[in-house]
Amino acid sequence: MTGTVEAVAYVIAAINLLVAAYGAWVWRQGSPPEDMLRRFWIGLRAAQAGALAFAVFVGVLVIAGHHPSESLFYLYALLPLAVAFIAEQLRIASAQTVLDQLDLPDAQAVGALPETQQLDIVAQIVRREVAVMAASTLVVAFLLARAAGTAHGL
Repeated sequence: MTGTVEAVAYVIAAINLLVAAYGAWVWRQGSPPEDMLRRFWIGLRAAQAGALAFAVFVGVLVIAGHHPSESLFYLYALLPLAVAFIAEQLRIASAQTVLDQLDLPDAQAVGALPETQQLDIVAQIVRREVAVMAASTLVVAFLLARAAGTAHGL
């Protein structure tokens, strides 16, 4: 069973690593085309679903009586869910962070600006969101690789 758990963890880690790399590339574009952003968000959600599926898989193994020789495995297997949750909270806060940097009190104040400035602010918010989520997938990839490395005895 150890080999299966390791393989699954490495595959999901690789998916997260690819999403992190693509997210970094999207972020570097500054104001990427909509289809590029859409691919990033779809990849991100797939990577998050993979991490969730791995956690469920580990839970099923535990219920079935399979336990790793290192308890640290559980931390590496479940922490990606916490990382994704925290990253989502930071992503949600991205808009307010950008507004605060620009000394704008709220979204209604953005609506009063010329359209070009509005678009620039939206691009800044999206770019920050992509950066946060790409960084989170990098962390998740590392954690899942560590989970694979501590899966002995399953």
